[in-house]
Amino acid sequence: MKPIALISFLLITLALAQGQPSNAPVDFAKARLLHERRQRGESLTSAEVAYLDQAIQIRNAGAGAGGRALNQRKAPEHLTPLTDLSASARYEGEDGGLYGGGQNIPPAAHRRAAEAELAKIRPRNGTGEPDENGVIGFVAISMSNATQEFSRFKQLADNSPLKSPQVVIVDCAQGGQAMAEWAPPTARPWGEARRRLAIANVSPLQVQAVWIKLANKAPAGSLAEHAHQLERDTLAVLQNARAMFPNLRIAYLGSRTYGGYGGGGLNPEPYAYESAFAARWLIERQMKGDPELAGGKCPILLWGPYLWAEGAKGRKIDQLIWERSDFGPDGVHPSDSGRQKVAGLLLDFLTTDSLTKPWFRKK
Repeated sequence: MKPIALISFLLITLALAQGQPSNAPVDFAKARLLHERRQRGESLTSAEVAYLDQAIQIRNAGAGAGGRALNQRKAPEHLTPLTDLSASARYEGEDGGLYGGGQNIPPAAHRRAAEAELAKIRPRNGTGEPDENGVIGFVAISMSNATQEFSRFKQLADNSPLKSPQVVIVDCAQGGQAMAEWAPPTARPWGEARRRLAIANVSPLQVQAVWIKLANKAPAGSLAEHAHQLERDTLAVLQNARAMFPNLRIAYLGSRTYGGYGGGGLNPEPYAYESAFAARWLIERQMKGDPELAGGKCPILLWGPYLWAEGAKGRKIDQLIWERSDFGPDGVHPSDSGRQKVAGLLLDFLTTDSLTKPWFRKK
């Protein structure tokens, strides 16, 4: 360990021993590695546990009015939804559109690639073989907001005459399990996902589509810092999902809903807004042929649907708005109306979009 890092570590350890938080710098990359080791069930030394706990304390600690975590930026007065941001406009150097260049639909080549994967989605039996009496497994992977929203979506979809009876929806999203928690391939959320699939009588070989809501807890720093970390974590999640579900063909990505009503550091603006760029960067990399996102490692990536709007100001493309009443007391997790709104957006998307209807809708 370098002398400066050693001094910082000793200061943190001493502060913890005295029961007081330390202002010494923390290497969050190191802390994340320790967190991943603990997620995999590895034993940490007492010093490593102290270092990790201190990093979590600093990251989540309130830093003045509003309870923002340290190193969290304040949002500008106005944020333009990605769907409304044009090709010539810029946000932190990034142009608009879900697929870049101001475009909200997949470019022709990416659409063709998606259609080729759609053609492979069909009812399968428990061994993964095509079977007209089999099922198409559709799962969600993400954190607490997602499980609250997706479980409501499942209720709506299972009662909808539009959904194919062969599509079996399984909510594998879990409270407290954001992308960083899903990133290690042997992390606990994957075991819980297997358990839920077994309860639903769905084999991992039958899972062919997934919805992933991109989010990490208490993001901080610049767009490049936190969104690229979210991008890296999500890439790991996608590769893990492809390995666990060999017949997985398509992943529909979503970002956060509006974060301007929350008073703490869990999901403030502009971080909720900026989570969309992590999704777009992954899609753009796949469109450019990045081998890390190739078919053998990842499913085809598509948007579906984009959930962010600027609070009650809404967005132009479809007039979606987020009222304070759409969120619970913390301003972050959805209320009943918020869950219903996301569930409705998901159902509408899956029953109307040309790159979802072929497998989701009743023939």
